[in-house]
Amino acid sequence: MQKISIGYSIKYSLVATVIIFNMASINAEANATETILLESSQTPFNLKSNLTANELIPADYYWNNFGCSGANIAPSLTWENAPKGTQSFAMTFYDKDAPTGSGFWHRVVYNIPKQINILAGGVNGGELPTGAVEANTDLGKPGFFGPCPPKGREHRYVWTVHALDVAKLPIDANATPALVGFYLWQHRLGEASLTFLAGSKEG
Repeated sequence: MQKISIGYSIKYSLVATVIIFNMASINAEANATETILLESSQTPFNLKSNLTANELIPADYYWNNFGCSGANIAPSLTWENAPKGTQSFAMTFYDKDAPTGSGFWHRVVYNIPKQINILAGGVNGGELPTGAVEANTDLGKPGFFGPCPPKGREHRYVWTVHALDVAKLPIDANATPALVGFYLWQHRLGEASLTFLAGSKEG
């Protein structure tokens, strides 16, 4: 009886050890999975504005030419959660519905330093951060030109911030929007956009 008792004791001890070991392994795997999920999850790169996305742009923000009588005000734009490795930013303002066959670029800014996360906006676009460069628009000159769609349906105007893997793009201030766009595609790590609406001639 004593041998049988010892045998059972050894058997139960081994079973308990195996159970404890397996539970420890399961817990370790669960913790490892949680760590991987936490490390792989990242808050999305996003863009915010003082204007409400997917709504009509106020009349004061319209251009003051081409039949429009706005104050040519650019909205305030801020961004956060840029992708890892970001070295600079670019900001573009684009009319997707301009009757040109290729849209219309109203503002193109690049070489925005990586520590900057705001364009304050204001009349004629406001001041740019030190180091930022304003490229030509589709008007053939740099600057900010607010919305002023021709008569017809509403137009979609898109602000996009681009996170880039280089501190400076290898182009000068005379670059066309298409050339800037080419380099944005070559160097982008991510982008975030907001779309706004504008009716014909301030409604």
